[in-house]
Amino acid sequence: MKNMIVSLFLIILTGTARVEAHAFLKEAEPSVGCTVPSSPNEVRIRFTENIEPAFSSIQVFDSSGKEMDKRDVHLDRSDRALLHVSLPRLGPGTYKVVWRVVSVDTHVTNGNFTFRVTR
Repeated sequence: MKNMIVSLFLIILTGTARVEAHAFLKEAEPSVGCTVPSSPNEVRIRFTENIEPAFSSIQVFDSSGKEMDKRDVHLDRSDRALLHVSLPRLGPGTYKVVWRVVSVDTHVTNGNFTFRVTR
């Protein structure tokens, strides 16, 4: 019985470790769902795991679906879990950020969020 309990514990622990190995959005600038008073210069997204930049992307779209970012996604030099993409001056409106990343352990995750610029 003791061996069975130890085995069950190890199975649960191993399953939890696998879930945590995926790179999920940890924080973003501009933040998810926020309203900013003026156009940000870039979108920065920090993930829960290190990212493989060659297979990862961030895109920013306006309300008509036009891609607005400068298509220069790059990994932060000092933080391998932080991706940046530059933005031109954005006018007032709602913008959708779409991201897809591959973590260094090869797991793919993706998602999206919006932010709003008031002027």
